Amino acid sequence: MMIVGNEKDQLGTRLDNGQMRNVVKKVLVSPREGWEGWVMRLFALGENGCSPRHSHPWPHINYVISGSGVLHLSGKDFTLEPGSYAYVPAGEMHQFLNGGAEDFRFLCIVPEEGDQ
Repeated sequence: MMIVGNEKDQLGTRLDNGQMRNVVKKVLVSPREGWEGWVMRLFALGENGCSPRHSHPWPHINYVISGSGVLHLSGKDFTLEPGSYAYVPAGEMHQFLNGGAEDFRFLCIVPEEGDQ
């Protein structure tokens, strides 16, 4: 099965609560489209946006598309820019933070259970 699309055609979900701030998530490819076992999401963290500081029992892979940000991973801060990538192992405490005024946009690929 082929899957070809454009993120502009996908609706985003705003995630804004006590732990997340100014985040939009788009699911680009998932089992619903035929990619069994995996989900590719696009996150956009707006100005002052952040994901929660958390850990979970699955790994994920990230690739930065635009903007700049910080990945807090296992007690260390890593500066991210377009072209940066990261592998976050299962069980590691982590958080993404926008480092500027421009949206910080990155792909996040997780096993299916990571996007329930």
